[in-house]
Amino acid sequence: MSLSATEDDSGPEIHIPADIDWHKLDKSKFFFLGAALFSGVSAALYPIVVLKTRQQVSSAQVSCFKMSFSIMKYEGFRGFYRGFGTSLMGTVPARALYMGALEVTKSSVGTATVSLGFSDTTATAIANAAAGLSSAMAAQLVWTPIDVVSQRLMVQGYNDINSSKNVNSNVNFCRYRNGLDALRKILHADGPKGLYRGFGISILTYAPSNAVWWASYSVAHKLIWSGIGCSMCKKDKSGGFRPDSKALVAVQGLSAAMASGVSALITMPLDTIKTRLQVMDREENGVRKPSNVLQTVRNLVQEGGLAACYRGLGPRWASMAISATTMITTYEFLKRLSTKTQAPLTT
Repeated sequence: MSLSATEDDSGPEIHIPADIDWHKLDKSKFFFLGAALFSGVSAALYPIVVLKTRQQVSSAQVSCFKMSFSIMKYEGFRGFYRGFGTSLMGTVPARALYMGALEVTKSSVGTATVSLGFSDTTATAIANAAAGLSSAMAAQLVWTPIDVVSQRLMVQGYNDINSSKNVNSNVNFCRYRNGLDALRKILHADGPKGLYRGFGISILTYAPSNAVWWASYSVAHKLIWSGIGCSMCKKDKSGGFRPDSKALVAVQGLSAAMASGVSALITMPLDTIKTRLQVMDREENGVRKPSNVLQTVRNLVQEGGLAACYRGLGPRWASMAISATTMITTYEFLKRLSTKTQAPLTT
């Protein structure tokens, strides 16, 4: 792939390694290495997810510092990893669905848009947006039940810590021994549909979030290379510029962070509603029942207006930026590791 460094076609070109299409990947290596690499990323970022979830179910704004201090004081370091085992179990199948749908869609839509006469930049943005949409929808088939169980475990014990006055009274504080116990109790109380609480809003959250993220990423990636790319590259024999590995990683990371900011701001209210639907109940005639979207939105507006929808924005933005930066660099590294070796030609 080569990008013009200026609007003028006569300007210098930046020669970026071509994207690796789905058919060029060793699928078994791609999924096996992907599961291992992304499990490590999930472990590193999980404490931030716990902070975000607890802020979202709080009835008042609680700072990240105060929340972290309370967890460490009353629950210890393990408090930051409540539900992690359950979450990790879902990482492998969910990531497999996500990466498979992402690559297949990106390859097929990219080919179709180019054949329709779109420019390379536009075709890439459309293909990435479509890939982000389809991959998120596929992954949610696994992630929603995992989210419901792991988030119940995340907020467990929250009412025992020093900031309990900020705990929303509708949070489901049923005691669970572990993920399997939570699964059994949820199925007993609500049936299979209890595991898919918030599935619709999850699709409405993650599908556009992924579409916005991948489209923003592709646009930011090209803009950065076009704007400052030449200063980060070495001149090659053809007169163009070729980036080294450090420059590639830096641009990928910066593009991912920028895309995360855009995506987090746009979809944060939906994520807050989704989280509350999955861990909170409503009381009707003395009986606790699952909340609905309208009641959840009404409660949020009563608690703090639009600002209440953005509780946990800091941790979510940080989590998305760090996760996306790590994910995209790991993902591109994974694809190059998983490229099929070309058999030598025989005469």
